[in-house]
Amino acid sequence: MSTAKKAPAKKSPAKRSAAKTPSAARKAAPKDAIAMLKADHKLVSGLFEEFEKTRSDARKTSIVAKICTELTVHTQIEEEIFYPAVKAALKDKALVPEATVEHAAVKDLIAAVEGKAPYGEMYDAKVKVMGEFVKHHVKEEEKEMFPKARKTKLDMQALGAQMASRKVELMASRA
Repeated sequence: MSTAKKAPAKKSPAKRSAAKTPSAARKAAPKDAIAMLKADHKLVSGLFEEFEKTRSDARKTSIVAKICTELTVHTQIEEEIFYPAVKAALKDKALVPEATVEHAAVKDLIAAVEGKAPYGEMYDAKVKVMGEFVKHHVKEEEKEMFPKARKTKLDMQALGAQMASRKVELMASRA
């Protein structure tokens, strides 16, 4: 008779994120704006990794639907709330406009795959390129924009609360 216990299976980042339901995540302690955006970045990165590993068309469809929802809501709260605040605080004429252009490219790719069946290599290529664009965008935000924004007098807690409230509205409208 063996007394050794099996170690629990480790979950992928996307599965760990999926385990936290949106309502459970919203009930957690309020995050500042940058922490909230970084959490979104991590979630979407895990979903792209999961997409790369799957071969099932049904699973691809499910993952892409989540990616599209998360990115659509994320970009909207950035453009409506975070970017205007950062642009004003930094008197920025470069970072925010560039990020907005990057959003437009990702939105075009979302439109090309959202609600579509995953047929063929072009579908996979569009999702892969979207992931690469998002990775580049995240790197610039996290290495350039966020550190500069942190040095301003912006109230990141209040901004985060406003963004979280808007995110709840947007997610509900997509449900």
